[in-house]
Amino acid sequence: MTAARKHTALPKAQILIEALPWLTRHNGKTVVIKFGGNAMIDEELKAAFAQDVVFLRHAGLKPVVVHGGGPQISAQLDKQGLVSEFKAGLRVTTPEAMDVVRMVLAGQVQRELVGLLNQHGPLAVGMTGEDAHIITATQHRPVIDGEAVDIGRVGEITAIDTGAVQALLDDGRIPVISSIARSADDNHVYNVNADTAAAALAAALNAETLMVLTDVEGLYEDWPNSDDVISRLTATELEKLLPELSSGMVPKMQGCLHAVRNGVETARVIDGRVQHSILLEIFTDEGIGTMVVPDAQGEA
Repeated sequence: MTAARKHTALPKAQILIEALPWLTRHNGKTVVIKFGGNAMIDEELKAAFAQDVVFLRHAGLKPVVVHGGGPQISAQLDKQGLVSEFKAGLRVTTPEAMDVVRMVLAGQVQRELVGLLNQHGPLAVGMTGEDAHIITATQHRPVIDGEAVDIGRVGEITAIDTGAVQALLDDGRIPVISSIARSADDNHVYNVNADTAAAALAAALNAETLMVLTDVEGLYEDWPNSDDVISRLTATELEKLLPELSSGMVPKMQGCLHAVRNGVETARVIDGRVQHSILLEIFTDEGIGTMVVPDAQGEA
């Protein structure tokens, strides 16, 4: 009897089988993905991101995408001769700058992302936090040197209404949400940090997972002395690390902390510079990046 022929495609089957327990675990669960950094400006990474999100949807998950657009906003402000100023790590947003923010996020970044996703079928629907009162905010006044400072139309989230987002998910769609919010009191529109918005939405949607794409491999153990990444830590462990983190990582890690303290099972910071990083994180045994878990789960 001749030996069975070795098929060259066999490794593909093994990869699919490795994904099986993860497919079973995540089936029907909501995952909120914060899209940003290099993944947002590199054409190949953008295309791979769209493929990943559509794959999640066809694999039985319910992805929600939240995005900002820092580089694109800065470029458009420059074009219009408006100065980009930052205080306490936040963009000072004048009413004129807010018009640009709104135009870039809802009219450029979101439309491009919806277009990329919809190359794979009639799936994505673009919205902003203003739509159906998804995100309500009040003016955020950061404290600098002991004093609350006015930085314009920068919002602090006060409420999330998930009704419209949930209706889209129930209809099998992929909501793509720009991090703009409305105000309940002064009728202004506010620019909201996209990491913060993604975390608040993940908690309000009872999402299983929050994923934040960054331009680093994850949370480093001892940067800059070492590039070892912390693969897993509990909410309390993360809270202790927060004061030592670089300013860019603070809103991302605060978002992860908020999410896991408000019902989200895992929050993950992953390297958006790696093609298909979302699939690697969700469907492989190794995973990549840093995963934050609630305290009880981490101690079990």
